[in-house]
Amino acid sequence: MSVKAARAPSPQPPILLRETVGPIAVLTLNRPAARNSLSAAMIASLHAELDEIRNDKAVRGAVIAANGPAFSAGHDMKELTARRTDPDRGRAFFAEMMNACSAMMQAIVHLPKPVVASVQGIATAAGCQLVASCDLAIASEDAKFATPGVDIGLFCSTPMVALSRNVSRKQAMEMLLTGEPVTAERAREIGLVNRVVPAGTELGAAIELAQQVALKSAYTVKLGKEAFYRQVEMSLADAYRYAAEVMTENMMARDAEEGIGAFIEKRAPTWRDE
Repeated sequence: MSVKAARAPSPQPPILLRETVGPIAVLTLNRPAARNSLSAAMIASLHAELDEIRNDKAVRGAVIAANGPAFSAGHDMKELTARRTDPDRGRAFFAEMMNACSAMMQAIVHLPKPVVASVQGIATAAGCQLVASCDLAIASEDAKFATPGVDIGLFCSTPMVALSRNVSRKQAMEMLLTGEPVTAERAREIGLVNRVVPAGTELGAAIELAQQVALKSAYTVKLGKEAFYRQVEMSLADAYRYAAEVMTENMMARDAEEGIGAFIEKRAPTWRDE
């Protein structure tokens, strides 16, 4: 009788891929069989990469993309449901996951570099939240967006935060209350994405857009992105007071002096990112 050696289990592919394209870091969700759902590991991996990008001066922007037919189906419901058997019926784990996901989304907003979403397929619930959290978004004409939690008795409350800061209240409430998906073109019309491009070209378009921003002064982009997100939470008068302070600080920067001088002298500026 012959005895066959046991096969070693095949190594699992990384759930998040990172590629560098010039000054742009491309982060690709790589759980296509699970519709790129945001598991605990995926959330932690994304947050870790964002922290690394923040501190890497060679990286001037990021693109978040995905492999497979779906961009992201949101939270990993199988992972969450498995914790129903915990003594507290999963409450502590649910809170941990919602807070971890919220912190990762805020890391995108607080990153001092532009983040562009490249959406090739459907983005639902926290997947839609991920798109809304990015500074810019390019969608394939095949992409769709939805916050369908209401259909399974789980209102998309955390996705609502990012969604309601991208689109008007009526449009956000329609998506949240009906759970119905919207097309890529409709998403563009209501302000959830910037551009809709032919299927298969969205990643290239997202990288190109990120590279366009990367040509600007990194100091100016950092200052402007932070100011944008802070002022939208203020009253009109407070926003103007704050923006005037930012403009004054910006005018004193070396890159502003260089940029204005280059404009007057009709030449290309040389940025020092300071």
